[in-house]
Amino acid sequence: MLENLLKGIQWLGHDAFSISHGGLVIGFDPYGVSAPPKADILLVTHEHFDHCSPEDAAKMQKPGTVIITEPMSAKKLTGDIRTMAPGDAIEVQGVRVEAVPAYNVNKPFHPRENNWLGFIVTLGGIRVYHAGDTDLIPEMADFKTDIALLPVSGTYVMTWGEAVEAARRIKPQVAIPMHYGAIVGSAEDAELFKKELADTCRVVVLS
Repeated sequence: MLENLLKGIQWLGHDAFSISHGGLVIGFDPYGVSAPPKADILLVTHEHFDHCSPEDAAKMQKPGTVIITEPMSAKKLTGDIRTMAPGDAIEVQGVRVEAVPAYNVNKPFHPRENNWLGFIVTLGGIRVYHAGDTDLIPEMADFKTDIALLPVSGTYVMTWGEAVEAARRIKPQVAIPMHYGAIVGSAEDAELFKKELADTCRVVVLS
């Protein structure tokens, strides 16, 4: 099941992904996308322009798309919108969506009090964690997930080294680096992340 789900994960650049599974498409943080798949469920972690882009969200929307996000982003988007806060969980079209904290601990860009989000979605029994824009935070030790999508660029989020520690705390079967190659970060960050985790978990660098 894990391998089948991995085949359905597409990196759309930066923090944007689509996951195709069981006839459904789950989208995350579309930004700078050209011709992305239409999503049944679209998850937006926070209101920054490179995550909450109304223009890019519209490219992934279709009639019936459910958008799940936090209240600040909800004001910028249109459609069937559900808002969440860290600790909430809902089920949409048979998919369980859990909202988890995402915030900075040593920089000001993503304050904890904003209640911005990461998401853990369960698809066919496989739990996928999209970290959103976050630093290495204590809550990660309690996240149970099979696949972890983790930012590695530094500047606004974890460095690749901090992301390595995050993966060691979370203990996923597979880690996938993100948040590089668009605004900050480079492919080298992803490769260093992969190399350092070679003895810990499988790392898949998507292109």
